[in-house]
Amino acid sequence: MNPPLFDRLRLPVIGSPLFIISGPELVIAQCKAGIVGSFPALNARPQALLDEWLHRITEELAAHDRDHPESPAAPFAVNQIVHKSNDRLEQDLSTCAKWKVPIVITSLGAREDLNTAVHGWGGITLHDVIDDRFARKAIDKGADGLIAVAAGAGGHAGTLSPFAIVQEIRQWFDGPLALSGSIATGGAILAAQAMGADFAYIGSPFIATREANATPDYKDSIVASRASDIVYSNLFTGVHGNYLRSSIVASGLDPDALPDGDLKTMNFGGGDGSKAKAWRDIWGSGQGIGVIDAVESVADRVERFASQYAAARARLLR
Repeated sequence: MNPPLFDRLRLPVIGSPLFIISGPELVIAQCKAGIVGSFPALNARPQALLDEWLHRITEELAAHDRDHPESPAAPFAVNQIVHKSNDRLEQDLSTCAKWKVPIVITSLGAREDLNTAVHGWGGITLHDVIDDRFARKAIDKGADGLIAVAAGAGGHAGTLSPFAIVQEIRQWFDGPLALSGSIATGGAILAAQAMGADFAYIGSPFIATREANATPDYKDSIVASRASDIVYSNLFTGVHGNYLRSSIVASGLDPDALPDGDLKTMNFGGGDGSKAKAWRDIWGSGQGIGVIDAVESVADRVERFASQYAAARARLLR
């Protein structure tokens, strides 16, 4: 059974946290449209900016709820990178505690004390995983739910088929489960549920929205590209991820002859960080972008998802 905070969702969708790209504008628009909006805590630089962002998000969503009691906003989430190089984690967690962030998404490491802290202020934690082994570890350490990051997902992605990873997790886990990987239509959202997931975890389609903090070239490249334009490499952060071919070429590299990266190069320090360049100049994207044909508002994109979702359900019922 899913926690009551998900009852507010118009669609079973969580907007995934996009490094650099997700900010208050995108999160607020997603929540007002009826899906979970999220952002990485590390997007707020310097660290003190995180308090300002959470203040703004909390106040604007509360105002929306007062003005629209018939369609209250969906809850929001903050992504915390648990990797040991993130020297901001404790500060960011304290700020989240101050604002009682309803959902915390953890990545690149699972920590029992972090889950306990979030539970202490009444929040829940979702941990992203690329296989069943990591899923079991996360639940053993107190995570409330899982995000299965399957093949084709944007950014740091796994290699397993979505069918495989969801089936294995559902053999033993009946809690909240989101599925990530090439989901870019309402029909794909319904398919994720049919496989056993509770939510679709969607990122790349929201890059090509007016509220996203992405350059016009980045948004246009999302619209112009297809699945065959995605390159899977560990060169840029030390962990395998999916990136737009056009951005690799623009950086003077051969996307078909990239050397291997080194896990030791991963760094999520509190400064600007060398890894910001990996996402600013080498653009992350999932394989589902072939159906994204325009830059539009978050509200319009979610409305399109809702129409497609309803049509897919009607088609199956026929």
